Amino acid sequence: MREIALDTETTGLDPASGHRVVEIGCVEMYNHVSTGKTFHTYLNPERDMPEEARAVHGLDEAFLSDKPVFAEVVSGFLEFIGDAPLVIHNAEFDMRFINAELGRLGFPALPMSRTVDTVQMARRKFPGAQANLDALCRRFEIDNSNRTLHGALLDADLLSLVYLELCGGRQPGLELAADAVRKEEAEGPRDVRPPRPHAPSAEEEAAHEAFIGRLTDPVWRA
Repeated sequence: MREIALDTETTGLDPASGHRVVEIGCVEMYNHVSTGKTFHTYLNPERDMPEEARAVHGLDEAFLSDKPVFAEVVSGFLEFIGDAPLVIHNAEFDMRFINAELGRLGFPALPMSRTVDTVQMARRKFPGAQANLDALCRRFEIDNSNRTLHGALLDADLLSLVYLELCGGRQPGLELAADAVRKEEAEGPRDVRPPRPHAPSAEEEAAHEAFIGRLTDPVWRA
């Protein structure tokens, strides 16, 4: 099952107020495990960067000024996510921004029904406990020491690890099974032995008939 861990960074909290996406990070997963394939881009929001937002992710107008606008990356973004479920921490926030960007270009909105919200998963699994990404990394002993600021790709990668734990963690033998499949694919098709004959010989059939003849009303002859 293919899924995409997705995160965004923005200029603010509400796209209806003119705030824009400035970074998108996506991590591909199969059966809840990251494949290592990613999609990542910074975006020129074509507006100023409020200080409150800059303090969260560290991105300023000077850095973003030569980055592509969303229209230049939308095709690659949509191709990467395909029709896979989107695993997002606080899905409503990111989806509002992504759909606002898509709407400006005349693309249909991505439905909320294709999202998996890990905040809701964490609150169901650990009621009353903190459900932010840092708290979940601490709970599952996931190294987030590089997360001094928010970053879309870094957060999507951490989210993929948190999601795996929320789904029950890596199953024993999963890596070994995956390695065996990769090895078989690399080695190519194996030589198949022809089937060995299992029909009885004439002597075996005669011995069997002689044995049956010594039985009283054998069921084989009913």
